[in-house]
Amino acid sequence: MQSLIKKINSISFIQKILIGMILGSVLALTFPNFKMIGIFGDLFVGALKSISPLLVFFIVLSSLSNHKNNNSDNMKDIVVLYLLGTFSGAVIGVVMGLIFPSKLILLDTAISIEAPDGIYSVVQKLLMNIVDNPLNAIMQGNYIGILFWAIIFGLAFKNSSLEIKKGFIEISNKISEVVKWVINLAPVGIMGLVFNSVVESGLSSFKEHTFLLLVLVGGMLIVTLVVNPLIGIFLTKENVFPLTLRCLKESGITAFFTRSSAANIPVNLKLSKDLGLNEDVYSVSIPLGAAINTAGAAITIAILTLAATHTLGIKVDFLTATILIILTSVCACGASGVVGGSLLLVPLTCSLFNISNDIAMQVVGIGFVIGIIQDSAETALNSYADVLFTAYAEIKKRKQEKQEYKSILFKK
Repeated sequence: MQSLIKKINSISFIQKILIGMILGSVLALTFPNFKMIGIFGDLFVGALKSISPLLVFFIVLSSLSNHKNNNSDNMKDIVVLYLLGTFSGAVIGVVMGLIFPSKLILLDTAISIEAPDGIYSVVQKLLMNIVDNPLNAIMQGNYIGILFWAIIFGLAFKNSSLEIKKGFIEISNKISEVVKWVINLAPVGIMGLVFNSVVESGLSSFKEHTFLLLVLVGGMLIVTLVVNPLIGIFLTKENVFPLTLRCLKESGITAFFTRSSAANIPVNLKLSKDLGLNEDVYSVSIPLGAAINTAGAAITIAILTLAATHTLGIKVDFLTATILIILTSVCACGASGVVGGSLLLVPLTCSLFNISNDIAMQVVGIGFVIGIIQDSAETALNSYADVLFTAYAEIKKRKQEKQEYKSILFKK
């Protein structure tokens, strides 16, 4: 028995996840009616979503209250990278949508969620989320609100006694320990998530829109494997591909199957720690990235909008395409403040071409049909880039200060 436990412990975490994926697929094809297997996936995602708000609140509060004043923090660089990444996603989405126009089979899909009326309603929702009741923000998983109040309380406790500050560190450490326990169950959770995906959707749900799906995933792969690494090479003057692959392996895979940036925050925080990044920085940048680093959402919004214009025979000129890129970037950054995420912002961008809300909501319906792949790829892109961009900024800072940085790029 002990030898079996030793063998299991000797298997790497990623290998365990791959085994979970294979088991989930095999069980779904062999015992599709045994729904109990899928519960493991629901429990795993539910546990991560439940603990994430507490973790983010206390880790940010603890970091800020114990933070020593200096000018070495690089949050400004990270925010610029997040916005650049989202803008790049919008550009790639528009280019892909124009080069590979998709024709939609419009559906009579009823969408119960109302799309926002305009950009004002998106911004208003985002601002109201910022000043949400702190307890409600934690309970609802409103990370913009959680970040805001954690920063306010962190600054308020900055001049408090050393014992109180140490107390916050202890609480933060213990919550992180609980998160580790949950993350260690990822292989079983992934098995349940894969089981649910294969049983419930398979391939039949998106056969009619395979080309559209290929364009969407293709755009996300270009940003993931080409654009983001090029940004890193330009910023750091280093080979960032090993770092990119590590972030994809340790963050992107989990995000792909959980389909939740919120659920992946603990995974990203752990990866940031393993990379040796500055905790004062990544404790804020990772949850912030879950809100505003949304290249995947930008690609989805742009490609679905242009698919609608192509289906309706609407010509898109250079000026309109440029306006669409800007509008898509703004909408994508506001996606975290809208119920239904990126898909529910498609009617906003469709309005640029005078496409009626009824037709736009049918396009949204198609998005929900192919969502099992689209949303998974979108979340993986958004989430892995949070760690990647934080690491880029850290490498740049360390190079400027003549500090060691190679350990971030290459795994020891």
